[in-house]
Amino acid sequence: MHTLSYINTILMIVFSVFTIHKIFFWLIKYFKPAKKYAALKLNRYAVVIAARNESDVIGHLLDSIYQQDYPAELVDVYVVADNCTDNTAEIARQKGAFVYERFNKEQVGKGYALSLVFDKMKTEHADCHYDGYFIFDADNLLDSHYITEMNKVFSNGYQAVTSYRNTKNFTDSWVSASYGLWFMVISEYLNYPRSEIGASCAISGTGFMFSNELLEKNGGWPYHLMSEDLEFTADLITNGEKVGYCRNAVLYDEQPVSFSQSITQRSRWMKGSMQVIGSYGGKLVKEVIKNGNFSSYDMLMDAIPTIVVAGVGMIMNLLMFFVALRGTPAEFHMFVEGAISAFLNSYVMVYLLGISVLVTEWKKINGAAYKKVLYAFAFPVFVISFGLAVLTALFSNVEWKPIKHTAAMSLSDMNSRKD
Repeated sequence: MHTLSYINTILMIVFSVFTIHKIFFWLIKYFKPAKKYAALKLNRYAVVIAARNESDVIGHLLDSIYQQDYPAELVDVYVVADNCTDNTAEIARQKGAFVYERFNKEQVGKGYALSLVFDKMKTEHADCHYDGYFIFDADNLLDSHYITEMNKVFSNGYQAVTSYRNTKNFTDSWVSASYGLWFMVISEYLNYPRSEIGASCAISGTGFMFSNELLEKNGGWPYHLMSEDLEFTADLITNGEKVGYCRNAVLYDEQPVSFSQSITQRSRWMKGSMQVIGSYGGKLVKEVIKNGNFSSYDMLMDAIPTIVVAGVGMIMNLLMFFVALRGTPAEFHMFVEGAISAFLNSYVMVYLLGISVLVTEWKKINGAAYKKVLYAFAFPVFVISFGLAVLTALFSNVEWKPIKHTAAMSLSDMNSRKD
């Protein structure tokens, strides 16, 4: 049973070697002052929202867009009601958005919905001449300065920009709190350091924008894998582009509250990551070897070690468990000791990361203080359970499924939840 301990140790060493550069990211987060951007131009934008049965929340998102401090005449809103059976489309029209309804049960997913909107824009709104496009999910809310701040970074030369992803319902459950910490890690402990050293950031699902130049270059929106955001990022990086980061543009997102729903969603993420590595892995490796492209290396190390360590680790531990069950009591006891030791080591490392995020982002998190502290203890369980999501992605038929959003709150409602 010493084999289990050796395997877990080797996996941790491999993971540490390939992600050691993130220690430097952590140092940058704490010690490097942020770049300051000034708007060089007021650009014209289209906001694009893909929504499926989002009547409970889409009105609040649209209100937060129309309440921006950016010139309203420079912002148009487009909504695609994708296979909706409720009145999402009607609400969006009443709020003043351009609305398209899509009914297609074979080409399922956000990527296809976005393709429809951009195709419609090209034929029906060609005279609008947008400089860039924002992508949001229907459950999002925007800080009132969001577009103004994003425009500052975009107008300084980036072809794509991502933003700070906060959480509407952080303290609803330990699962939603863990999601909140996870996205803050991506925003401030990964994307912020990347932007400060001139590397490309990663787009994470929602709350990003890109230039019309990219849209014309691609002939529309060609990204239809399960993780279209990761696919878009990989395509940009392998073509020499960099995604910028705007930490002052704050987006609030609703997160799942149940563990089963979380595994379903993260299994789709993992499946999408596998698809992206299958499609772009060779190009990313080529960029690393041929051009010394750090952003390509960074992206590979974000995806491959996580999948390999989580998947292989979970499989090997399960196999060793069944072997131990058939062995002697002493062998089973040795297995249990090794498993507990591996779990505790992982738990402590991830917990320290979670506490670090909680401390630095404390004032940005809505909810009761005791819940913030209490739920931080569950963050390591959330991260470690990515192994279960990987197994589900590997051995089951993962399909895109909508997640019902019910946190119907305005910005003022949400702000009232602060301690």
